[in-house]
Amino acid sequence: MQKMFLQQIRLTDFKNYASAELEFSEKINCFIGNNGSGKTNMLDAIYYLSYCKSYFNTIDQQNIRHHQDFFAIHGSYKRNGEIDTVSCVQKRNHKKSFRFNKKEYDRLADHIGKLPLVMISPYDRDLINEGSELRRKFVDSMISQSDPMYLEALIHYNKILAQRNFLLRQLAENGKTNHELIEILNEQMEQWGMQLYEKRFAFLNEFTPVFEKFYAFVSDSKESVAILYETTMGKSPLTQQLAALFERDKALKYTGAGPHKDDLKWLINGYPLKKFGSQGQQKSFVIALKLAQFEHTHQLMGYQPILLFDDIFDKLDDQRVEQIIDLVCRENFGQVFITDTQQHRIQRLLSISKSDHRLFSIQSGAALPIQSITQ
Repeated sequence: MQKMFLQQIRLTDFKNYASAELEFSEKINCFIGNNGSGKTNMLDAIYYLSYCKSYFNTIDQQNIRHHQDFFAIHGSYKRNGEIDTVSCVQKRNHKKSFRFNKKEYDRLADHIGKLPLVMISPYDRDLINEGSELRRKFVDSMISQSDPMYLEALIHYNKILAQRNFLLRQLAENGKTNHELIEILNEQMEQWGMQLYEKRFAFLNEFTPVFEKFYAFVSDSKESVAILYETTMGKSPLTQQLAALFERDKALKYTGAGPHKDDLKWLINGYPLKKFGSQGQQKSFVIALKLAQFEHTHQLMGYQPILLFDDIFDKLDDQRVEQIIDLVCRENFGQVFITDTQQHRIQRLLSISKSDHRLFSIQSGAALPIQSITQ
């Protein structure tokens, strides 16, 4: 089995860290500290090295520490005995620089998938409670990590969608209609949109049974769950849908049909999870989604993704957390990073698992190792 893990990270003026340098266990790493100390920021720095962006803040320059000119994140990874280095540098009012083994990317999209990673955060409840865009991004991110052609199709589709929406705004303002250009854009949207739909449909057919298995584990098989893919794609040609909606689109200045309108409907015992699921059920649902993301990515890519657990103890009872910690300590999981506010709690759980681990104290942007234990 191929192995990959983050050996070391160095931060400079990233969020609330002036400077930090840590070396990690290839298995379990725990960041211990009070709320607001910077535990989640450390996870976000690790996320940056895989996705070229923050998990929480899409504006890179806002991640520069206050009153500083830049931030830098440097990581050293070990993959099958080889060392890979990754660096991200963001200066104020400059383009972000991202390098892999000292070579800068022309396109950040070329890095996606090289260092697979799954993040589990309290913010993931937005997948249930917020709009469809987040759920599409969840699926797009999973497919893109292992399928560069999907990412390419997504980029092309979004560019054409932006062009069509811009044209709709112009048409609404000047009253003139360029039917020929609209038809060309409609055909291009169908070409790329069908690729997105077919790959999303195939992915969800593979992913859903894996998710159901993990939900049964997390919830102790107490409820049935389902994922429904809601789309108008495949029911009629997209060009026909766009033609039928053209006058409405022109009035709204926005394209009303296509895979950018797809959604996922989460169900628990046959009912919408958002309305009928408790907080604990919603948390279990999201954790199962992310564990299924881990397994699916592992199966496709051959590498065990790095797994980030932010505030796993929120809304789950101790027995459920113990089960999850026991699960991720097993060999079919690789490197794991966990945040917690209580050192004794995480130490007790890790002592049960007898897994190699390192603990780090996080206090006001300072990160120091507590201990390193191998059993």
